[in-house]
Amino acid sequence: MRVPRSTTLLAAGAALVLATAAGCSGATRPAAGSADRGAGPTTPTAPAAKGPIPSFTWSLYAEPQSLDYAQAYDYPPNTVLANVCEQLFRVTPDMRIEPGLALRSAAPDPLTRVYTLRPGVRFHDGSTMTADDVVASLRRHLDPATGSAWGSAFKNVAAVSRTGPLEVTLRLTKPDVLLDELLAASPGTVESAAFLARAGKDYGSPKGGVDCTGPYAVDSWAQGDSITLRKSPGYWDAALTPKANTVRFTFIQDAAARTNAWLSGAADGGYLLPSSALAQLKSSSRGTVYYGPNTAAADLAVVDLKHTLGDLKVRRALSMALDRPSIIKAAAGGVGIPAKAPAAQGAWGLVPDRTAGYYAALPAPVYDVGAARKLVREAGATGKKVVVATSSLAPEISVVANAVQAAGRQIGLDVQLQPVAPDAYTALFTDPAARAGIDLVITNGYDNTPDPLEFYQSLHTGDFSNYGGYSNPEYDALFDRATAAADPAARADLTAELQKIAVRDLPAIPLYEQPYTTFLGSRITGAPTGIAQLYYPWAATIGAAH
Repeated sequence: MRVPRSTTLLAAGAALVLATAAGCSGATRPAAGSADRGAGPTTPTAPAAKGPIPSFTWSLYAEPQSLDYAQAYDYPPNTVLANVCEQLFRVTPDMRIEPGLALRSAAPDPLTRVYTLRPGVRFHDGSTMTADDVVASLRRHLDPATGSAWGSAFKNVAAVSRTGPLEVTLRLTKPDVLLDELLAASPGTVESAAFLARAGKDYGSPKGGVDCTGPYAVDSWAQGDSITLRKSPGYWDAALTPKANTVRFTFIQDAAARTNAWLSGAADGGYLLPSSALAQLKSSSRGTVYYGPNTAAADLAVVDLKHTLGDLKVRRALSMALDRPSIIKAAAGGVGIPAKAPAAQGAWGLVPDRTAGYYAALPAPVYDVGAARKLVREAGATGKKVVVATSSLAPEISVVANAVQAAGRQIGLDVQLQPVAPDAYTALFTDPAARAGIDLVITNGYDNTPDPLEFYQSLHTGDFSNYGGYSNPEYDALFDRATAAADPAARADLTAELQKIAVRDLPAIPLYEQPYTTFLGSRITGAPTGIAQLYYPWAATIGAAH
């Protein structure tokens, strides 16, 4: 349910020492004017756990299609993998970057990155991590046979090589500040080279499994029912020694059934709460709803620019016909604000003190059905078909799809809804064939860390996430300048210009922003409450509330 994006700034200048990277990160609350309307204060973590617990159960809205890190491109797989596999760098709950499996990174020149690895790290099978494992893990993204969803992160990488027992060097074809940042997300995941060779094509499946370095290992995967993790003995980071011996993930697609699981105690917690259940969960004595930092915005991704929506006038008309406050009330439980740009304000952690100014310079969304109908007539698009993907995967998808259909028909477009099975919705973002015949997909587009350039990379010509094939030479040239800008402020200014072009051209139509949502049952606490949970080993911090 996402349009993927990039990561946070780690480097300023030629050398990158991750231990000091905190100064480049974002605030623990959304920026001024961000999506906290109706939610109250946000916090990056729940109160700390008071002790260990034997186990807890966590509800996912869908079953992961795979636990292969190269295919981990959506909330369900990343929510599980955050506790099992680790990256060279780590995103913290307050959206900072800190050392992970790499102690530091250096840039002896603009086209070279050298990573010094942490010694003594062990995979779940007991073998010790070396540079060979990192090389094998990163090279998978470069191999077309892998079909990595994160291949674009390595588009400027010419070679990945072992330059010491605990040293890996990347050679670039041109400067790319996003590369280091992305190594704190799925592209930087390290898997055992020997395990990858043994598992082959079964890697990441219920049959093949994974063998990583995180605080938990996969104990079992009962397809269609659950995934169970077990505490990994001897985990390298004593500060994140798990408080629970086991974690069980259950897959509940129906929003009402998922809500009932929390209220009955069948599930102890979950992320991304159904908006239709927010009021019920907030008023319950069975647990607490938390609002956390979010880099995501709900957008309409234009996945076909060759037909009706290829005309900018039609895209503008559809945007103008959308009653965003009513959509927020129906789809987001009234918690959120209309989005002015495809990237959320919470994604702008690079230079957070400039965020308000960047957004103040953008036009507010206009709601004018009459003017929208006129634009459709001027484009000669009256009666033309627009197909919107819808799904029962989450209530808000259906709500937004119906709102788009009603708005489109009101201005003369023939908007049709195309149902997509819940298990197949993620494929819309990884398989071009799954998008065939569809014009619009409802997305929750997010950054993995708070550098907004990551988000706007997805609109660069040829990027994996550029689903509609948007191409603008002006945009591409500006993006290339931004990816070469080591100075955070300079890069943020260039990214703000990219944002203006995206708002002008509407390759994605902004809808609304809202905070991240978490439910914790009354017996547990300690969880990160924001979007950083996608890569931070959040389950290790959960323990007894009393």
